[in-house]
Amino acid sequence: MATAAKQSTKQPAKQSATVRISEQSHHRLRELAAQSGEPMQAVLDKALEQYRRQRFWEEMNAAYAVIQNDPEALAAEKEELALWETTLMDGLDPNEVWTDDGDVYFKEKKIG
Repeated sequence: MATAAKQSTKQPAKQSATVRISEQSHHRLRELAAQSGEPMQAVLDKALEQYRRQRFWEEMNAAYAVIQNDPEALAAEKEELALWETTLMDGLDPNEVWTDDGDVYFKEKKIG
């Protein structure tokens, strides 16, 4: 008699590490956790993600500033953007309207 192998439904254990922070930061972290009702780890995870996103946009803006100050690079960027502009409606019905939940409907065509 064959038996089916059981698949584990356990989530992989989250790894953790100890990081030293100042007493002031620990106090702020504890306050934010108490105010939000979330564990300190969740608050810290959210703060780090927010900081990561902030750094991403700072670096993106710095890169664009470099391009803006280099006429040759700016011309190349505009040329590339112009190429992509021509693909905007490739194969799409201009009367299609997509909703946030992924449904599509068609606008009525105006006659006359």
